Amino acid sequence: MGVNAAQQRPEARGASLPVLLSQMVKKRPGLIPLIGLIGLGLSSAAFYVLRLALCSPDVSWDRKNNPEPWNKLSPNDQYKFLAVSTDYKSLKKDRPDF
Repeated sequence: MGVNAAQQRPEARGASLPVLLSQMVKKRPGLIPLIGLIGLGLSSAAFYVLRLALCSPDVSWDRKNNPEPWNKLSPNDQYKFLAVSTDYKSLKKDRPDF
């Protein structure tokens, strides 16, 4: 029969995740950079997905009033995450309105 974690370690019984992490870090301080990098990676991924959902012209949250959001973009709108050589403020409008 398998033994669960609460039976192996009585101090883990009823403890929450932050309490368990703090106990583990006190015993093994080498985990601090690993936990920090995992937290940084998770928060960066969450920020990027949120940015894609809110700022991307490919996403339409309101299909009834805005069925084609990419047509409302002007040439001055920067929707790329990083634009190295393009200055979007100096571009002129060269397409018709729909």
